Amino acid sequence: MADLHFLANPARFRRFSQRVLPGLTFATVLAFGVGLWLALVQAPPDYQQGETVRIMFVHVPSAWLSMVGYALLAALGASLLVWRHPLAALMARAAAPVGACFAVICLLTGSLWGRPMWGTYWVWDARLTSMLLLFFLYLGHIALSRAYDDPDRGDRAAAILALVGVINLPIIKFSVDWWNTLHQPASVTRLDGPAIHSSILIPLLWMAASFLMLFILLVLLRTETEIDRRRLEAADQPL
Repeated sequence: MADLHFLANPARFRRFSQRVLPGLTFATVLAFGVGLWLALVQAPPDYQQGETVRIMFVHVPSAWLSMVGYALLAALGASLLVWRHPLAALMARAAAPVGACFAVICLLTGSLWGRPMWGTYWVWDARLTSMLLLFFLYLGHIALSRAYDDPDRGDRAAAILALVGVINLPIIKFSVDWWNTLHQPASVTRLDGPAIHSSILIPLLWMAASFLMLFILLVLLRTETEIDRRRLEAADQPL
């Protein structure tokens, strides 16, 4: 809790971020270099999907991170509404476009993967529709946070949307179990262990870790930008 209180101050958070960013940037680039080698060179073609299985190494981590990003928005929204966390609104503004980009990557790569596997780029099944809804929730959050002349009102409205929209996350996760969809059931997060061979699973998890580091890196950078922007807006206010 002391660490969280320390980082609640935007100026202290910015100093912390500036210390972390160089090492995190290097680690992210290195992780992606190794991950791409594992995914594109080391991993074998799938016996059914062939080389198209390599789309999974981008599609699946993007899907995971788009959901993680929205869960972060909900947590930040609760921090803003309940505890008036001074950094929550700024970080939410920073994280929403990043999460939206991951959702777009997920939808686009899913369409490219679906064409050879299903014979179509898009079907209105539960998983695809709920993921598209997640993207629209991101857009709604971005729009609401900027819709008011008073930034605080916009941030509170966006926080409420984030908390309401979080119900979509379990729908995305369990849609393949609740409804008949073209997507296969969970093959990584299973109680009886992953159903993917290690030659595919290891590159997939490595790429997921790389995408997670990229997500953290982008959110930190954008949060710094939001802090600077809020300072400039405050400085421009007439006395």
